[in-house]
Amino acid sequence: MRKKAKPVKAVSGEHAALLSKMARLMYESKGVGLAAPQVGVSEALIVVDAGSGLYKLVNPKILKKEGSQVNDEGCLSVPGVYIKVKRARKITVSALDETSKPVKFEAQDLLACAIQHEIDHLYGRIIVDYASFFRKMALGIKKANAGK
Repeated sequence: MRKKAKPVKAVSGEHAALLSKMARLMYESKGVGLAAPQVGVSEALIVVDAGSGLYKLVNPKILKKEGSQVNDEGCLSVPGVYIKVKRARKITVSALDETSKPVKFEAQDLLACAIQHEIDHLYGRIIVDYASFFRKMALGIKKANAGK
């Protein structure tokens, strides 16, 4: 989970199947997003559904960020832990879909937050990296494990 995920060179049927499995796991776990590194696959794949429909994204990139929002974020990888995280309120995203078709769209509020959160996983970051020193101490996270 702490390694940078590799870009997908060519979207295959295996990638499409993995995205579908990830979506099922996300829904079963009552999450709003999941990244491939969270399921042991070091490739740039994420799924997100913040209530407006399922996004299956390959090699997602944030092209533009606007505004800011602060939310208490949880993560399926650190159950029961919630951290206040400041993120952009509105983002423009480009990616490939599960059929290799390029997609570009704007997301805001919870969807923007969820996409940014999942993209963090592709770079080896998790929510505890945003915690203050004292919050990390309370959680028992040592500097070496903080991922920075």
